[in-house]
Amino acid sequence: MKNLYGYFCKLEETLVKSFLVAITFLVFISAIFRTMKYPLNWAVDLSMLLFAWVVFLGANMALRNTELVNVDLFINKFSAKIRKNIYIFWNIIIILFLFFLIWHGIPLALESTNRQFQTLGISYSWATISVPVGALLMIISTCIKIFKALKKENW
Repeated sequence: MKNLYGYFCKLEETLVKSFLVAITFLVFISAIFRTMKYPLNWAVDLSMLLFAWVVFLGANMALRNTELVNVDLFINKFSAKIRKNIYIFWNIIIILFLFFLIWHGIPLALESTNRQFQTLGISYSWATISVPVGALLMIISTCIKIFKALKKENW
């Protein structure tokens, strides 16, 4: 299971990097063509779609690889046991917020099924579904962090 999760993390990282390169290229080329009076409207729509996924997949990568919310100045004044409890409590708060995103993101994606990207001819749900999918991935990452914290002896 650990190897499968590692492969998934590599795939996620590759997707985010590829999407960022594609967004940069699409916005750049779109600006050039718009200057020449040949706007590429599809490039803007595709950039928006990719950007939605980059935001939530990238947030999962950041959550998994770093300590996003941490104020060491205050936290380090507590004992190791209290620091560990604060860490676990804070991650539980993050999970609750992520469930809130899923709770509201799924209806948003369902409501967007009839809305189309102007030039791509696909449902806008392909962009809005990134909210609950990204939140679910972040819940998994946060649960793994909590599990590791509970197993860790020294703080």
